[in-house]
Amino acid sequence: MNICKDIKVEGKHGRPVLIDTYNLSTKSNLPVVILAHGFKGFKDWGHWHLIAQEFAKEGYFFVKFNFSHNGTTPEQPTEFADLEAFGQNNYTKELADIDTVLEWLERNQDDRYRLDQTTLIGHSRGGGVAIVKAANEDRIKQLITWASIHQLGYGSHHPDILKEWKEKGVWHIMNGRTKQQMPLYYQLQEDFLQNQEKLDVKKAATNFNKPWLLIHGTEDNAVPLTAGFKLKEWNPNIMMEIIENANHVFGGKHPFETNTLPLHSRQLCAKSIEFLKLNKI
Repeated sequence: MNICKDIKVEGKHGRPVLIDTYNLSTKSNLPVVILAHGFKGFKDWGHWHLIAQEFAKEGYFFVKFNFSHNGTTPEQPTEFADLEAFGQNNYTKELADIDTVLEWLERNQDDRYRLDQTTLIGHSRGGGVAIVKAANEDRIKQLITWASIHQLGYGSHHPDILKEWKEKGVWHIMNGRTKQQMPLYYQLQEDFLQNQEKLDVKKAATNFNKPWLLIHGTEDNAVPLTAGFKLKEWNPNIMMEIIENANHVFGGKHPFETNTLPLHSRQLCAKSIEFLKLNKI
């Protein structure tokens, strides 16, 4: 298997996007699958590398990347070493980062993969961004969301903080794993308000006319299963799969210290790969 790690690509907002690729060296013209991580996430979190390998084994050119302002750095891609960047992240930047990945794939295309068969996967908040992006991007042919949110706008999730957030200009959230106080500058809300129509997940989901697989766990304490039902309500054509007893990360954790995927992640991969094979472009 070919694994290329930490490919540094200049982003559109002054910070690089780091990219990893996984593919079987014996295969060519592989369909492309791109994974967008979630809030407080990064491409090397937990078991994402094992999930990448599962897709690669099944004949996909799998790409995972760090959003440019996710708080990690090229020198420390698994640590939130740049909290200022984290605080300056917003949805517009994340949409632009997906463009950066697509453009990098276009510039470097060879016989390993074919871009006319590109699927975008989004996890958690990355799912919300992926829905909006895939709905409006011809280069993305189909969509898979894992434990996706159903609306963007941090203030929409936490309306009680809006007044104080605006007055102070920053809101801090605790990272339960690292115990860091992570800043969210009010620019995140301003970006959402200025681009509400473009960032309207309900509108994007309702009008979505490409193949879409939605997977959610019944024991997701971060994004309740009701978010998945809401997306399905807005667009009955979505293929929805529910994994019983699965949590928000489908049994993963960080750091992930074994080489075997947990049951719910194996189910996640199996359902996703089955969808890709059934909906071969």
